[in-house]
Amino acid sequence: MPESATLPLAGIVVLDLTRALAGPYATALLGDLGATIIKVESKKGGDATRAWPPFEGEHSLYFDSVNRNKSSIAIDFYSVEGTALLRRLVLDADVVIENFKPGTMTEMGLDPAELRAEKPSLIVASVSGFGSTGPLAQAAGLDQVAQGMSGLMSITGEDARHPMRMGVPIIDIYAGIFTAVGIAAALVGRERTGGGIHGVGRTVETSLLEAAIAVSAFQGQRYLSTGEIPEPQGNNHPVLAPYGVFATGDIPIIIAAGNDRHFRQLAELLGEPGLADEPEFATGRSRSGHRDALTARLESLLATRPGLEWVDELRRIGIPAGPILNYQQVFQDPQVRHLDMVRQTTRRDGSALPLLRGPITVDGVAPGIHKAPPALGEDTRAVLDGLGLTAEQIEGLLAAGIVTEPASVPAS
Repeated sequence: MPESATLPLAGIVVLDLTRALAGPYATALLGDLGATIIKVESKKGGDATRAWPPFEGEHSLYFDSVNRNKSSIAIDFYSVEGTALLRRLVLDADVVIENFKPGTMTEMGLDPAELRAEKPSLIVASVSGFGSTGPLAQAAGLDQVAQGMSGLMSITGEDARHPMRMGVPIIDIYAGIFTAVGIAAALVGRERTGGGIHGVGRTVETSLLEAAIAVSAFQGQRYLSTGEIPEPQGNNHPVLAPYGVFATGDIPIIIAAGNDRHFRQLAELLGEPGLADEPEFATGRSRSGHRDALTARLESLLATRPGLEWVDELRRIGIPAGPILNYQQVFQDPQVRHLDMVRQTTRRDGSALPLLRGPITVDGVAPGIHKAPPALGEDTRAVLDGLGLTAEQIEGLLAAGIVTEPASVPAS
């Protein structure tokens, strides 16, 4: 039995009409959990990220990073036959997920209300830039725009004069996670109302803006409750000290002494136990208020030894600590290697692809990668066959250009 057949979402079919990152990230997570993901793409180039760098040869690594464990069918969305086929695919699925501008599904002949009327158990999930209603509903939304509008950039960076975006499209990723959670909840709810085709489907929505604001956590709550506008703290924790990046004898390291007990242990380790009794540093509130002076004192003591030695000592006594790694060092790290997060896969054309697995472990088994990111239309025939079309019907659609598949890979 294949590993995916034993996973929680085995047997669930998700029709993925999304592109770029938020939606594909959501469906990658659902695929990790056993769902069958059918990625529907326009035959005119497919998902736009197929043309986005970085590249390995002709392969977009941007696309590859979030399209594991999926099948691809390429359809002419603008033909009558293509629209009819797309509708048939939607109604054959348990879940359909899209991230078009609000209203686009209806324009394509896939009005969600009509789909649900025809198939009440269908779950429809949508990711938009700013929400499906409101003055910005039709505006184009992107990750960095959401980072800026949500307040996140205003608290990231060295100071308020230099707002900074995250180094990855973190809001796309969070929106994808929230969408996957919403879909999983809708599937559970459907089971409780009859299960399968007899259950009641739901409409699940989120937006980049909602996702970005939702992760504000205590920073947003700080403003709501006190009126205080948070400011960036660089690499320091905004409210705890000492908690951040500190210079040592060679490399900077992260130390997180988040309570009085940890701070006293840190002071003892550094050979200056009296530091924890000085009035400026005796409590968490006083340490936070005298952060700069505390940092200077600590770094003068940390300068006596190399950073990795300090990390080992800090971990030994239970204080969270670690180095700042680049990605080469990340994938060489013993703990990362132990977690086996990099899996070796092979693309359709035979090229090797080391690929990150998903992050959710079920029953002690980490998710595998049973299918490399697909070429555009790689699975067109298989998807149509699964839909019940005959070989003659499939050949007819291919000949008419309603669907496409990639050219045959030359024998090696």
